[in-house]
Amino acid sequence: MNELEFALRLEGAGGRAYQVGGCVRDIIRGVRPHDMDYVVTGIAEETFLGLFPDAIPIGRGFPVYRVRLDGGRCDVAFARSETKSGTGYRGFNFRSSPDTTIEEDLGRRDTTINSMARSPLTGELVDPYGGRRDIEAGIIRATSVRFTDDPVRALRAARQSAQFGYSIDRGTLLMMGACRDELSAEPRERVVNELARALECNRPSLFFRGLAEAGIIDVAYPQIASLVGRPQPQERHPEGDVFEHTMMAVDLAASITERVEVRFAALAHDIGKALTPAEVLPRNPDHDKLGEVALREWRRTMPLPRRWVSCAKFAIREHMRVHRTADPGYITDLLVSLRSHPIGIDGFSAVILADGKDLPDFLAEFKLFSD
Repeated sequence: MNELEFALRLEGAGGRAYQVGGCVRDIIRGVRPHDMDYVVTGIAEETFLGLFPDAIPIGRGFPVYRVRLDGGRCDVAFARSETKSGTGYRGFNFRSSPDTTIEEDLGRRDTTINSMARSPLTGELVDPYGGRRDIEAGIIRATSVRFTDDPVRALRAARQSAQFGYSIDRGTLLMMGACRDELSAEPRERVVNELARALECNRPSLFFRGLAEAGIIDVAYPQIASLVGRPQPQERHPEGDVFEHTMMAVDLAASITERVEVRFAALAHDIGKALTPAEVLPRNPDHDKLGEVALREWRRTMPLPRRWVSCAKFAIREHMRVHRTADPGYITDLLVSLRSHPIGIDGFSAVILADGKDLPDFLAEFKLFSD
């Protein structure tokens, strides 16, 4: 069954199908959607199952089905509205019925660029919140004041800024800040998930800058927040404080490698500088050792993937030494370690390039030879 047949079958039974969310956003942007999601209106669940008996239920607490379309599996949800009944992402009551409109369903979504629907039969765009306008202007804007109902939407807005290179609307930044208290109580798995998705972006720094501007970076990622305003020698780091250097490094790493664990290693390579005693600043001696302490604390408070931690630990421990040593023993041991370590020669080289924009000869030649 293809999309057209699916939509016509629904319409014949009194229902309507809409493409929704990210796929509509991508169509408007002129980008091929990775997958298609649908919302149906005007039809009862029992009628839908009569039309599509092979549909697989996957929803938790509200009706969502997986249907085979155009040779793949697509998610089909029934239009629903929601009301806040508690705290966090589980604190909602959902209502879904044949008379729930597509506008009601779109109104519960996070940002305007994700709050559009499109008819697969006519191509008609349903855009009650100005998503197309905001795509054209390059703006991330909350769909409504209901944005604050789920505090992780604050992270999503910042991540969308990094994903598309859009600026965040001022009012939305204020709503992000209003999520602060509930965000601190959210499951850390959700916070890690948004970090992972941000690190997949071309400019991950926009994610952290958005959170910093909203005043919630310390709630979500305190190890990165602690770098803001931390001084370092200006002659070596004209870009500014440790936070600015880290943002530069993670963006450079993202331009070199698609490996998220390596991008995380670049993000974490200088977190030990936040623990430098005040009396020795702006120098940061031993920030490699302090970095391992900071990384252990980060892992204690957040379920970071093991591979991320392994790569970050290696980068933290070794990134200071590679430009300072000519010791053949150390060089040999390092290169042997890189052959078997998860970060690898390519990953470690990416972090060193992101940190200092060049490689020591032994590492550059080894990388060239290994490639």
